[in-house]
Amino acid sequence: MNLRSFRLRIALLSTILAGTALIGFSGVAWRLIYGAKVSRLDSRLENQIRRMARPLPPTLQPSIADDLQRNLDAESTDSVAWQVLDADGKPLQQSDHWLAEFDPPAVPPFQREQRSLTPLTPRRDRPFERRLPPPNLSSHSVTRRTDQGNWRIAAASTPQGQVAIAVSLQTITQEMGAIRNIFLIAIPGTLLVVAIGAWVLSGSALHPIRQLTAVMQKLTVTGLDQRVALGQTDVEFAELIQVFNQMLERLERSFMQASRFSADAAHELKTPLAILQGELELTLQQAAPGSALQQSLSSLLDEVRRLSGIVRKLLLLSLADAGQMGVHRVQLDLSEMLVVMVEDLELVAPHLTVQTEIDHELNVWGDRDLLNQVLQNLMSNAIKYNLPDGWIRIEARQKSASVQITITNASQPMSPEERDRLFDRFYRGDPARTRTIEGIGLGLSLSREIVLAHGGNLAIAQPSGDYTTFTLILPIHLLH
Repeated sequence: MNLRSFRLRIALLSTILAGTALIGFSGVAWRLIYGAKVSRLDSRLENQIRRMARPLPPTLQPSIADDLQRNLDAESTDSVAWQVLDADGKPLQQSDHWLAEFDPPAVPPFQREQRSLTPLTPRRDRPFERRLPPPNLSSHSVTRRTDQGNWRIAAASTPQGQVAIAVSLQTITQEMGAIRNIFLIAIPGTLLVVAIGAWVLSGSALHPIRQLTAVMQKLTVTGLDQRVALGQTDVEFAELIQVFNQMLERLERSFMQASRFSADAAHELKTPLAILQGELELTLQQAAPGSALQQSLSSLLDEVRRLSGIVRKLLLLSLADAGQMGVHRVQLDLSEMLVVMVEDLELVAPHLTVQTEIDHELNVWGDRDLLNQVLQNLMSNAIKYNLPDGWIRIEARQKSASVQITITNASQPMSPEERDRLFDRFYRGDPARTRTIEGIGLGLSLSREIVLAHGGNLAIAQPSGDYTTFTLILPIHLLH
């Protein structure tokens, strides 16, 4: 059976969904930030080209490299390169580290426009100066990869020719790398928080299911009064809990009716059977020895005794089902009880080989009659279901705070399905194998109920050969 955790799936799906959204958002945000930085750089390049297209007098013109570095926020003069071409495409001036990869893209030729002179406010140092508006340039920008990294190159046509400026994108690359590192740290951290939150929230949402599971695990024949409290349960689970509680009420009512019927029937049958047994015994004593009447009365008396045993077992089982089995606890020496049973076993089944390994003074607290019935049932099964000229091995020893008794007998192979049903009431195994064996299939079921009432356990070992092993475990100390 392929089992999956619903809670784990909820947490994983929430994390995957959140991770997909975060990664997508981070990718889009990274592209937008990068595009914004490059656009801002393009604006600065265009402004710088306009300034270079309108040269100042030589006495006022600073170093072009320093001017470009300052205006473009470049790290150094080596991260900026420029080139000025005349109308014929011949270089007029260019920086020392201008590379062939920086050759500017094709741009449309400069178009002259009619522009009027803009008058200036007269000043004493420039009384007759007029300023020409900046030309209407058409610039074009591209990004190119070189051995020195990525560069942004802008070019534009001017009246004198063409101006091109190349700026290293190392600064933008470093800034985007820092942003990428922030995303790489923030996204896993956020996903971890989402996963923990989804795990906690799904656990809280599944709390009513855990309540139902806890109650189901406690359900026994004596625990059908368990109920799941609604409290502040969510609406989605309230109906489920109500239906479950109603089911428990119906089960409890049906089981109580069945238990009362079994107990009442067993009580009602005890007295007539006792009277019938007494009358048969009296009539049997008055019958002529060896007569047909005596043989008939003897057979009837055996059947009445058998029926009385069945009624007594049913009464004990009904009491066990209702949790009312009376256990009169006294200190018992199981070693002494087993030794007596082994002596009787050798007389009843002389054809079987009996091996024993019983420790001394195996004392427990329990009901003598009930535990004696358990041991008698196990011994009886070992004889009934043994092989011709088979064997029985009995081991009893103290282990920690309990006494363990193991009864093993030779037997025919048993299937796992048959083994799992051995403690069912009225189950007697394969009919072909048990039709000649006396019994009604209540001995093992009753024995387990008696052992459980003593706080112990009775189990059958896994089939591993031509033998059957029952293990009886009883606590040493008195259970309160």
